[in-house]
Amino acid sequence: MDRNEVLLVGRLSAGVEDRELPSGDTMTKWRLLVRRRRHRRNGTMTDSIPCVTFDAEVAELVRGLNPRDPLELTGAFRCRIFGPAQAKVWSYEVEVSSARAIEAAPLPQEPPEPPQPTAPRPIALLAEVG
Repeated sequence: MDRNEVLLVGRLSAGVEDRELPSGDTMTKWRLLVRRRRHRRNGTMTDSIPCVTFDAEVAELVRGLNPRDPLELTGAFRCRIFGPAQAKVWSYEVEVSSARAIEAAPLPQEPPEPPQPTAPRPIALLAEVG
């Protein structure tokens, strides 16, 4: 059976935006910043994941947070297609069904670097003097 479930833990980015749709529903949009494991030595990388909700309770919670506040959310991955047939625009986002503010987690510690191999030391030969 197919499943479309998303669990994200990250930090709220700068702003939350409400948009009233022609149907009268309110769509609340924001971005969640999620750190990646570092593959390079030049700093932490993050993904900025677009999120939306139509749930009034989730929207109220997210609106009450400050930028960089930690957040855990669940939902489903969505692909929306906009525009005329000749110029379709594909948009990907997470449609959030539940969210909760969480305690800030400490930054992950980088694993220690493995020791560098060293050149073998020369062996001193002692000669018997007789």
